[in-house]
Amino acid sequence: MNVEEAVRSRYSAASQTVEDALCCPVDYDPRYLAIIPDEVIARDYGCGDPSRHLRPGETVLDLGSGGGKICFIAAQVVGPQGRVIGVDTNDEMLALARSSQAHVAERLGYDNVEFRRGQIQDMADVVDSDSVDVVVSNCVLNLVAQEDKAALFDEIFRVLKRGGRAVISDIVSDEVCPPELRQDPTLWSGCVSGAFQETYFLRAFEAAGFYGIRILVRDEQPWRTVEGIEFRSVTVEAFKGKQGPCFEHKQAVIYKGPFSSIADDDGHTYPRGERVAVCRKTFELLTQAPYAEHFIGIEPRVPIAAEDAELFPCTEGVLRRHPRATKGDGYALTTDAAECGPEGCC
Repeated sequence: MNVEEAVRSRYSAASQTVEDALCCPVDYDPRYLAIIPDEVIARDYGCGDPSRHLRPGETVLDLGSGGGKICFIAAQVVGPQGRVIGVDTNDEMLALARSSQAHVAERLGYDNVEFRRGQIQDMADVVDSDSVDVVVSNCVLNLVAQEDKAALFDEIFRVLKRGGRAVISDIVSDEVCPPELRQDPTLWSGCVSGAFQETYFLRAFEAAGFYGIRILVRDEQPWRTVEGIEFRSVTVEAFKGKQGPCFEHKQAVIYKGPFSSIADDDGHTYPRGERVAVCRKTFELLTQAPYAEHFIGIEPRVPIAAEDAELFPCTEGVLRRHPRATKGDGYALTTDAAECGPEGCC
C-alpha cells in the first residue's frame, strides 16, 4: 500500500466534497468560528481542538493544516502579536486555506497566518529549528507512514524553541492494529489503522526527548470500533527543554502529594513532604507548568552564581537535601515570634 497516495487522493477529494466519515464530533468555541468561511468549517476533518491550549503572542505551527480552520482559530487566540504557520502537503487543501486567508484577515483587522507546502515528517526546508513556541496538529499524525513516524516526532522537537510545547489531538487505539488492517488504504486514510496504540503514542513523545507529557483530553466513547479495536480521540501536551548539563545551586523541592512518592521520567524519586536535592535545570522545570502545582521550590539563602556552580551528581532514586545546605552552615539566626496583623492573630 502506498500510504502517501492513499491519503493524498482521499483528502484531495474531501477538499472538494465534504466527507462526513472523516469527521469527529468536536466542540469548538463558537466565538472563533464566526469569521471563518463556511466551506472551511465544512471541510474540517479534525478530532480535537488543540487551539484551546494556546496563549496570546505565541508563534504556532499547525502540522497538516488542511483547509486552515485551526490556523484561523489560532490567529484569533494569539492575536496580532502572534504568528501562525500552517504546513500541509496537499495542494487542494492548501488552495482552500489560502483562498480564505484574505477574508479572515479582513474580518480580524490583521494577517498573521501563512501556509507552506511540505511534508510534516521532513520540514528541514520549510520550518527553521528552534523557531516556534507551540506545535499543534489535529488528527494528522496517524496519516503519516509507519516508517516515518519517529522522524515526525523528531521534527516536532526540532522546530520548537527551548521551553516550547506540542499540543497534539489525534486518534489512538486501545490495542495494536494487526497488519491486515494497516494494509487497508481506506482505513488508513480514514484516520483508523495508522493510529498509534495509546501507550506508544505517549512513548513516542518521550523517545523524541520531550518531558512533562500528559493527556489533556481522552474521549470516553470510541470514535470508531473495528474488529473489536476501539479508536478514540486524545489530546496530549508535551514540553521541550530538559536537555543540558546539571549544575548544583543548593536548591531543593518538596513534593506536596497526594501520593506517598512519585518518580519522574529520569528515575528521580520524590517522597511526599521531603526536601529533595535537584540541579538548577530540574528545579526550574519542576517549579513551572505542568509540575508547579505539585511542588514547593526552596532556594538557597545565598544564591550561587552560575560561574561558581559545580556539576550536580544527577542519579536515580532520592537525594535528600539537609536544610543546612540551603540555609548555609554558618546560619544561626534567632528571631522573636512574628507580629500579629492589625486584626489580631485569628
